[in-house]
Amino acid sequence: MLHIGCHLSAAKGYLAMGKEAEELKADTFAFFTRNPRGGKAKDIDQNDVSSFLAFANEHNFVKLVAHAPYTMNLCSDKENIRSFAHDMLSDDLRRMEATPGNYYNFHPGSHVGQGIESGIEMIATELNNVMFTSQSTTVLLETMAGKGSEVGGKFEELRAIIDKVELKDKLGVCLDTCHVWDGGYDIVNDLEGVLEEFDRIIGIERLKAIHLNDSLNPCGAHKDRHAKIGEGHIGLEALTRVINHPKLRELPFILETPNDHDGYAREIALLRDKFKS
Repeated sequence: MLHIGCHLSAAKGYLAMGKEAEELKADTFAFFTRNPRGGKAKDIDQNDVSSFLAFANEHNFVKLVAHAPYTMNLCSDKENIRSFAHDMLSDDLRRMEATPGNYYNFHPGSHVGQGIESGIEMIATELNNVMFTSQSTTVLLETMAGKGSEVGGKFEELRAIIDKVELKDKLGVCLDTCHVWDGGYDIVNDLEGVLEEFDRIIGIERLKAIHLNDSLNPCGAHKDRHAKIGEGHIGLEALTRVINHPKLRELPFILETPNDHDGYAREIALLRDKFKS
């Protein structure tokens, strides 16, 4: 079975997200832990969480893929931004325990001219500061397009972060198809080679989730602009190979395409039809 969902608004609560996912014929979903641009998170309603967990169990949901705010930059050149990021990350990891055993995905950050090595060191240090031994959440580093001073545009950069994190068993990777394509990894003509490279550098066992997106840009553009499935440079045929690849097909796939509710429903139906059971 294809495990697929999309980004949903957390404003109405967990149960509302679960019901919307079920309407979309999804068995997972992603949500921002707070406003995508940062700020204080909405208080967790324990009754809502309990109702959602029962609903998710009843409808056979797989792991959720929560997403950190875009403003969370653990390797900023400004101390106040790093402090803000620390507070958000620490708070989010505690809040994730309300729905135990799921994934927390984040963009590693931008070193803003300090250099890739400094950025990697700062990200790893902060993860070591906030991750805790009893957490049930797996933290996912997202593959990036490599625009500007982004950290994570190369598999080697994610590996370097992992090597410096103490609680490695609680760390994984989320592969974004648009990002790796824009980053120069040719998943259209050499998906097998890209996955072999990922396995050699990071280890395929660390790949926990996929952001399934088409791209408005050619391979290696380093721009990160998502497109609807089949309407970009990656294309439906290549993304069909992604969802059916034996090393990927059991993972949760999250759509981050520029869509509304009906658009996501169409894409989920399309991809379910392309999935070889």
